[in-house]
Amino acid sequence: MIEKDYDLNDIVEMKKEHPCHKSKYWKIIRMGADIRIKCLGCGTSVLFPRVQFEKKLKRIIEKAPGETNEN
Repeated sequence: MIEKDYDLNDIVEMKKEHPCHKSKYWKIIRMGADIRIKCLGCGTSVLFPRVQFEKKLKRIIEKAPGETNEN
């Protein structure tokens, strides 16, 4: 099972590729009860309920630079 440690602006790969075939990577652009991701190839955005997003998530490609909570 994959680690569910994703955050806003992370680049992720989903289990199924987007039909545009320009990119298989997505950027997380909204988080809450629902998660909105944007295709990095064509710019189309898709909204998933969090549970469905976690089922379809394959792996986290790149963490967004910025805030780290290391105390």
